[in-house]
Amino acid sequence: MAGNSFGQLFRITTFGESHGVAIGVIIDGCPAQLDIDMDFIQSELDKRKPGQSKITTQRKESDTVQILSGVFEGKSTGTPIALLIPNEDQRSKDYGHNVDVYRPSHADYVYDAKYGIRDHRGGGRSSARETAARVAAGAIAKLFLKQQGIEIFAHVTSVGTIEAPNLESNDLSALLQIREENIVRCADPATAHEMVEFIDAVRKDGDTVGGKIGCVVRGCPAGLGEPVFDKLHADLGKAMLSINAVHGFEYGSGFAGSELRGSQHNDIPQPKAADSKVFKTTTNYAGGILGGISNGMDITFKVAFKPVATIMHNQQTINAAGEVSEIKGKGRHDPCVVPRAVVIVEAMAALVLADQFLRNKASII
Repeated sequence: MAGNSFGQLFRITTFGESHGVAIGVIIDGCPAQLDIDMDFIQSELDKRKPGQSKITTQRKESDTVQILSGVFEGKSTGTPIALLIPNEDQRSKDYGHNVDVYRPSHADYVYDAKYGIRDHRGGGRSSARETAARVAAGAIAKLFLKQQGIEIFAHVTSVGTIEAPNLESNDLSALLQIREENIVRCADPATAHEMVEFIDAVRKDGDTVGGKIGCVVRGCPAGLGEPVFDKLHADLGKAMLSINAVHGFEYGSGFAGSELRGSQHNDIPQPKAADSKVFKTTTNYAGGILGGISNGMDITFKVAFKPVATIMHNQQTINAAGEVSEIKGKGRHDPCVVPRAVVIVEAMAALVLADQFLRNKASII
C-alpha cells in the first residue's frame, strides 16, 4: 500500500499494528555519515510513549527502539535504516466488545468498507500507536537538520477553550526546558497548570477533550519548497493532517488573516544586513513561506486535534449488520491527545524539511 510511505528523497515507510508483535519504520535516502545518536532517538520516543502521567493512557510501553540496518559504528551508511519498536503491553481482550460493533467517530466502519476486514484490537493500523515509528524516523531527520542549523519547537497552545498566550522568545532551548517541566507540554507554566487540572477533571468524568499545538521552525534557509503542487506549506499540511485525530492545519496568520486587509497583512521587507544570509520582514503573517517556498523567516503553524473518540460512557451505534447497538469505551485511552502529540508534530515537520532540503539541492547548478 503506497499510503504507508511518506517523502520523496528522504522517504519513510512504517509498518505494524497497535496489538501486533512490533511496529517499525524503514528510512530510505538518509545521507551517509550522519552521526546517529541513539540516546537522542530514545529520548524523543520517551516524549510520545504511553503511561507518562495521570493525563495520558496508562498502557505501559517502554518504546525501546532497535536499529536493524543502515548504521555502522554510529554513523548512517547511506543504505536503508530499519528501526523496530516491540509492543510489550497489549491487552487485546479490552477490545472484545467491538468485534462486530462500530465505535462512534473511529475508523471501524470505513476499514470494513475499504478492506472487508479489520483488526479490531485497538484499531490495528489506524491506532496512534503507529506514530511511534514516525517519531523514531523524525528523530533521525532532526539530527540531519541540526547539522544544517535548523531547529524545530512545538508546544501545546490550547486545551479546550484554555489558550496559552503568544510566546515571544528567540531562545527555543529555554522554551523547551519550560515545556518539559510540565506534563501537558505547554511552554507557559501558569496555563500549563490550568490545562492539567482541566484534562484531569475531564478524565475523571469519563470524557475527552481536544486542543491545539503550535510549532516554529527556526534557521530554515530560503528556497525550500516547490512553486506549484509541492509547496512547502502544502507538504507540511499533508504531514500534519496524516496524524491521528488532527482536524485542522493553519500556517502564518492562518484563518485570522482572512479578516485583515492587504495593507495590514503584507510583510514589509527590511534592508539585508551585511552579515545576514536572509532578508527579514517587519512582521511574519506569511509564516515563513511565500509562493510555497521558505523565505528564511521563522516557519510557524498550528495543528488542531479533535477530542479522542473513545469515551467511558454508553453511546448508541450500529453493528456490522447495520442494526442499532450500544457501546461503552473500555481499555486505556488518552483523555487528551495533545501532550503526547507535540513530539509527533515536530517529527512530521522534520521529515518534510529533511526531504525538501535534499530536493532543493537539485534546484541550482
